[in-house]
Amino acid sequence: MKYAFFLGCVIPTKYPQFETVARKSLPKVGVELVDVEGFSCCPEPWNFKSYNIMAWITIAARNLAIAEEAGLDILTLCSGCFATLAEAHHILEDKPELKDEVNKRLSKIGKKYNGTISAKHVVQVLRDDVGAEQIKKSVTHPLEKIRVGVHYGCHVLKPSETLRVDDPADPRILETIIEPLGAEVIPYAERLSCCTGACQDEEMVFKFRYNKLQSLEEAQVDCMTLVCPACFEAFDLGQVMLNRKSEKKFNIPTLYYVQLLGLAQGLKGEEVGITRHKIRSPALLEKLS
Repeated sequence: MKYAFFLGCVIPTKYPQFETVARKSLPKVGVELVDVEGFSCCPEPWNFKSYNIMAWITIAARNLAIAEEAGLDILTLCSGCFATLAEAHHILEDKPELKDEVNKRLSKIGKKYNGTISAKHVVQVLRDDVGAEQIKKSVTHPLEKIRVGVHYGCHVLKPSETLRVDDPADPRILETIIEPLGAEVIPYAERLSCCTGACQDEEMVFKFRYNKLQSLEEAQVDCMTLVCPACFEAFDLGQVMLNRKSEKKFNIPTLYYVQLLGLAQGLKGEEVGITRHKIRSPALLEKLS
């Protein structure tokens, strides 16, 4: 299974460990990542889109056109990139007049969007194209002692009528691909709450993140697992910042799904990059050793 590997901006510039472990772990489940020249920022689906939607959808269409030229569906690790590329594809296929206008703009740089490929989040590829059994076959070091709290975030699920990944009110896609690793997925009250990555109200940001971390702590998880770099920043660096403002100090490590996958395949903590994180737990490292 070959995919055009769309990295976006945040992962290569801030969190290259996610790219590194994806390149190590995904081939073990039969996924070949193909580097395609020319990809740019997706662009991101909140500020840029609200500022200039025509520029947003034209740049997204350009990225999709590049993947079309390579004849490959896109695989991305980033929920924001996925949301932009998948939603842009949906809008352009639904609005032929807009598609014509976008292609008129793209013609100036020798590109054309045809709508012939799909943009997929890595979790979709793992659930739908790889499957739980193949994931389980790649596991050499089951994570049987690890209690995981799942954080979905917003952009891999919503708008659901466009993205169609899972039921946004009761998603199961992450549980479906975590359970084959041997880890125990622990339910908790704030499972579906937002990371507030795009929120400008500091008081609301503090409240949402505090409640999320408090809920995870009460559930006695060893770590939180997620699939969005903005969400990761909110609960890794963001947890450090929250601890500075709060009397209560949290210490809940945040791992990207591909890091969990790599650990279950026998990679060490240093190899999957968890030693680069702001929040590190000696107890988790002990369980993983």
